Amino acid sequence: MVQRPNWLSFRRFAAVTTALTLSLITLGVYTSATGSGLACQAQWPLCSDQLIPALSINPDFIEWFHRVVAMITGFFILGTAGWAWQRGDRRTTLAAVGAVVLLPLQISIGAITVTLNGLLPWGYSAPTHAAHLIVALSIFTLLSLTTIYGYRDHHSRPPRPRSRRTLGVALAALLVSGLFSRGVPLLQYSPGAQAWYYASSLVAVVALLATIHWLDGVDPLGRRLAGVAFGVLLATMLIGRDLIIYTPTVQLLNFGLYLALLGVVAAGLWRLVDTDTPSTATRLGSEQSE
Repeated sequence: MVQRPNWLSFRRFAAVTTALTLSLITLGVYTSATGSGLACQAQWPLCSDQLIPALSINPDFIEWFHRVVAMITGFFILGTAGWAWQRGDRRTTLAAVGAVVLLPLQISIGAITVTLNGLLPWGYSAPTHAAHLIVALSIFTLLSLTTIYGYRDHHSRPPRPRSRRTLGVALAALLVSGLFSRGVPLLQYSPGAQAWYYASSLVAVVALLATIHWLDGVDPLGRRLAGVAFGVLLATMLIGRDLIIYTPTVQLLNFGLYLALLGVVAAGLWRLVDTDTPSTATRLGSEQSE
C-alpha cells in the first residue's frame, strides 16, 4: 500500500481542485470569446482529424487545450469527492458529490455547444452558453464550499478576523475585475480582458463564500451583507457573457450593480472593522481601571 505524504492533505487537494476549476472556467471564457469553441471541425475527441493539433496559438489549439484542462480537472473533482466520501464528513461529502453529479450535465452541455451545434441549430447559442456558465459556477461554488469545510479546525484566527481578511480580498478582487468589466468602460472588453474579469470575480466568489460560512452564528448582519454581495456578483458575471442583448441600458444596469456590489462589500468590511474596534468609552474605562 502506497503511503500518502504528510503534506498531501484533503483540504490542500480540495483547494488545488478548486483552483483548477477556476482556471478551467477562465480558459473556457477565453475559448468562447475568441470563437475557438467552433474550432476542431466540430470533432471530439479528435481535433481537426488529429489527436494533438499543431502546438501554436490558434483556435484549434485553444479549444484542444481547454478540453485537456477540463479532463484533468474532472479527474481531480472525482478524486476530491472520493476522498470526501472516505472522510465521512456529511457537509463536505454533500458538496463534493454535488459537484460530481453536475459533471455529466456540464460535459453534455459542452458537447452540444462545440461538437453538436451543426446538428442542433440552437447548440451554439446564448441559452446554451448561459446553461454552460451557470452549471460551471455551480460546480465551482460546491468545490469552494468543499475546500472551506475541509479547512475547518485548521484556523489560527477567530471567525471575525478571518472574515475581515476575506472581505478585504473580495474587495480587492472586485476592484481588479472592474478594470476589465464590460460594465465599467475603462478597457476594451477583449477575450483577454474577459478572462481576467472572470478570474478575479471567481476569487471574490470564494472570499464571499468563506465569509458567509464563517459569520454563521457570529454576525448575522455581516453574513447577510456577504450573501447579498454574492448574489449581485453572480448577476454581474452572467450579464457579462452576452446572455442578453448588451444595450447601453444594460451596460448602465451592469455598472450600477457593480457600484452596489462594491458598496455592500465595503459596508460589510467596515462593519467588521468597526465592531471589533473598542469604543472611546471602553478604552477610557480600561485605562482608568489600570
